[in-house]
Amino acid sequence: MAIREEVYGYFIPSVTLIGIGAAKEIPGKIAALGGTKPLIVTDKGITAAGITKEITDLLDAAKMEYVVFDETIPNPTDTNVHDGVDVYRNNGCDSLITLGGGSSHDCGKGVGLVVANEGKIQDFEGVDKSTKSMPPYVAVNTTAGTASEMTRFCIITDTSRKVKMAIVDWRCTPNIAIDDPMLMMGMPPALTAATGMDALTHAVEAYVSTIATPMTDSAAEKAIELIASHLRPAVANGNDINAREGMCYAQYLAGMAFNNASLGHVHAMAHQLGGFYDLPHGECNAILLPHVSEFNLIAKMERFAKIAQLMGEDTMGLSTRDAADLALEAIRKLSSDIGIPSGLIELGKRYGKEVKEEDIETMTGNAQKDACGLTNPRVPSDLDVAAIYKAAL
Repeated sequence: MAIREEVYGYFIPSVTLIGIGAAKEIPGKIAALGGTKPLIVTDKGITAAGITKEITDLLDAAKMEYVVFDETIPNPTDTNVHDGVDVYRNNGCDSLITLGGGSSHDCGKGVGLVVANEGKIQDFEGVDKSTKSMPPYVAVNTTAGTASEMTRFCIITDTSRKVKMAIVDWRCTPNIAIDDPMLMMGMPPALTAATGMDALTHAVEAYVSTIATPMTDSAAEKAIELIASHLRPAVANGNDINAREGMCYAQYLAGMAFNNASLGHVHAMAHQLGGFYDLPHGECNAILLPHVSEFNLIAKMERFAKIAQLMGEDTMGLSTRDAADLALEAIRKLSSDIGIPSGLIELGKRYGKEVKEEDIETMTGNAQKDACGLTNPRVPSDLDVAAIYKAAL
C-alpha cells in the first residue's frame, strides 16, 4: 500500500441491527436515545403496504407517542422537506424515525438538519455545512439498495433549479440503523432490481474511487460478491428470505464503502436525470454504470479485473485488460437478467417521461458541479460526460 499524506474518516451509525426481527427494537432504541415523541417520516406506499402500521403497533405497545408524516415523494424535494419540518415543529416532536428506502431517509435527514440548524435545506448543500446535531434518529430500512439508513448522504431536489442537491454531512448519519429482511419481503421485482443495482453502483464506484482505503475496499469487495450471488434470486422470488438477507448485508456493506470512499460520475450524472426528469435513481444508476465504468477502465484496470472475479467471471489466463472488460460484460448481463431497461429513452417511456438529447448540455454542466464526481478515478471533460449520456440513451 502506498503511503499517502492524507487523513481519512470513517463514518457509520453508532449501532446497527441487521436480521429477522430487528424492527422490534425500534421503541427501545428511540427511548435509549432520549426520544419520547418521534416523527415517523415515510411514504404512502409504505403505509399502503401495512409496514407503517407494523411500526406504529410496536410504538403503541410501548406506550410511546408519535406522529406519522407519510408525504415523502420519490426524489424528495425542498418543499417536501419543509412540509415535514412544519409537521415536526407543530406537533412537538423530539426525535426521528425514517421508514422506507432512500427517499424516506433523505427526506427525514433533511427535516432533521433544518429542525436542528434552522434556515432552509439549500443551506446544507455541499460538505459538512451544519453546525448543530440532529435530533435522536433511528433509520429503518425497507429496501436493499440505497444504504441511506447508514450514510451521511442526503439527496434533495431543489425545485427552482431542477437539480438534485448532494448534502454530505457527518451530522446526518443516523444514530441507529435497522435492517430487517422481513420488512423487505413485499418489495416487487422491479424495485428489488433497481435498488440492488443501486447497491452495486455504490460498491463499484467506491472501489475505484480516488480515496478508497483498505477499509472501504473490504466492504466494497464483499458487497459486489454478495450482490452477484443474491440479487437474481431476490428478484426471481421475493419470498426467498436467504436472498433478502444476503441483499441486506450487501447493500449495507456497499453503504459502508461509499459513505467513506464517496462515489463517482455515475451518481453525478444520475442525479441530473432524477432532478431533470424525476426518473428513479436506481435504474438511472444501473443504465449509466457500464458506460461510466467503460470510461473509467483505463484509470483502474486492475480493480475492474478484480470486479469481474467478484462477480463470478472466469478470468484465468486472461490479460488484465480482457479481465477488466469481463467486468463490464458481467454488469450488463446482471442488468439484463433482472429487467433493467437497456437505455435512458426506454426508461423514460416506462415512466411517461421524454428523455431528450437537447437536455444533455444542461445536465452535463450540472453533473460536472456535482460533489460525487470529485472522486471519480478519471477526470472527464464536458464532451466526455455528454458522450456518456448519449451512449446511454
